[in-house]
Parts: sequence; C-alpha cells; structure tokens
Amino acid sequence: MEGYGSDFSSGGAGGKMDSGAIMEQVKVQIAVANAQELLQRMTDKCFKSVIGKPGSNLDNSEQKCIAMCMDRYMDCWNTVSRAYNSRLQKERSRI
Repeated sequence: MEGYGSDFSSGGAGGKMDSGAIMEQVKVQIAVANAQELLQRMTDKCFKSVIGKPGSNLDNSEQKCIAMCMDRYMDCWNTVSRAYNSRLQKERSRI
C-alpha cells in the first residue's frame, strides 16, 4: 500500500486527483479494515471458546481446537460473503 497516503496529501497532478484512483484507494482501505475485523472477531471467538485458563503456551489439544475453530469461522465467513455478493449482484441486475 505504499504511496496511498502521499497521493491524498499532494492532491495528485495539478492539485486534482483522479476519482477512479480515489475510489480504488477507498476500496483497498475498506478491504484492509474488513480483513482486520475478521481476524479480530475470529481471534476473540476462538480464544474465548477454546482457552479455559490462559497460560504461557498452548497444549496440543488447544492448538488443534484453535485451528479447527479458525477454519470453521473462515468457512462460515466465506459462505456468508458469497451469499451476500450473490444477492447484491441479483439486486444490481434488476436495476
């Protein structure tokens, strides 16, 4: 994402920035924010579900359980995301 912040501050060529470039930057920032939110929620859910007593390390069963929890969370996220995108496409095609 190098250079994204500098484009906003400089205003691009002649002080005006291409609206397509701005939209692309916004899309990238939204994607990063969504990925961060996904990771945070997944970490919170799986940690609370699996770890009874936090310690200095995880035993084998906790490691496997965390991995399975994260896999299931990602599967659910992807299923919901595909359904949402499919619905959006259907709605857009009606217009």
